[in-house]
Amino acid sequence: MINGFGNIAERELIDGCVNGERNAQRRLYEKFSPRMLAVCIRYVGDRETAKDVLQDAFITLFNKIGTYKGDGSFEGWVRKIFVNTALMHIRKNDVLKFSEEIEAVNGNDLVDSNILEKLESKDIMKLISEMPYGFRTVFNLYIFEGYSHQEIAKALNISEGSSRSQLSRSRVWLRDKIKSRE
Repeated sequence: MINGFGNIAERELIDGCVNGERNAQRRLYEKFSPRMLAVCIRYVGDRETAKDVLQDAFITLFNKIGTYKGDGSFEGWVRKIFVNTALMHIRKNDVLKFSEEIEAVNGNDLVDSNILEKLESKDIMKLISEMPYGFRTVFNLYIFEGYSHQEIAKALNISEGSSRSQLSRSRVWLRDKIKSRE
């Protein structure tokens, strides 16, 4: 790692984007768009909407790239922009407005790891993309991004109880979908 950046080529790519060089922007887009599209699909559920979110996130990325100072990985910084853009889309559409709270999370709702071992990752990702918005959003933030329920509640403007409820219900939903495939 050189000065907090992954490598010289990455720093040159970032500098090119800061300077508005179209070739650098195209290369950055080509480098990150497949992975970030997958992130967007995981949050919004369908490919067409995810493509819109992807484009919005790239606009934000190119506008803010000059603020990246090399603290942490560049890809992590990029990913955060895409997750935040997907969350803004979700909040704008107010899909979590009617989520209900439950006080306790039942331990029996966890997905059996033996069932998961029988599925390929693409099958699991497809199931996640089919989850209702609230379930999918909280599930992604908690499982994939490592957010706490307090952080999820703040990010989505819901209560911590709603976050726990959505996670619990998402696990039950996923378990039921997986069992129905057996």
